[in-house]
Amino acid sequence: MGVPQDADRGEDGQAVLLVAGLADLALSTCGTALKAVRGLLARSDLGELATQGQQDLQARGRLALDRMGAGSEAHMEALARHARSQGGGGAGA
Repeated sequence: MGVPQDADRGEDGQAVLLVAGLADLALSTCGTALKAVRGLLARSDLGELATQGQQDLQARGRLALDRMGAGSEAHMEALARHARSQGGGGAGA
């Protein structure tokens, strides 16, 4: 199926080109996302990865709330406390 010669002329032609471009972008983005999901599902440590992701998001949320609170502890102190609670065995642990 060929594109009409005057597809890029007039509002209708521009609309057709815009929709076709958006559809092409959506399909290529979906293809890339599906490949990434397939790769993720093939991992043997998926459960551990999900747990780590949840812990990271919780720590990030805690830090965001701490930043908004007045007189809260410093960012690095919060990170150190979190690492210590996770068993991150540093010199002071």
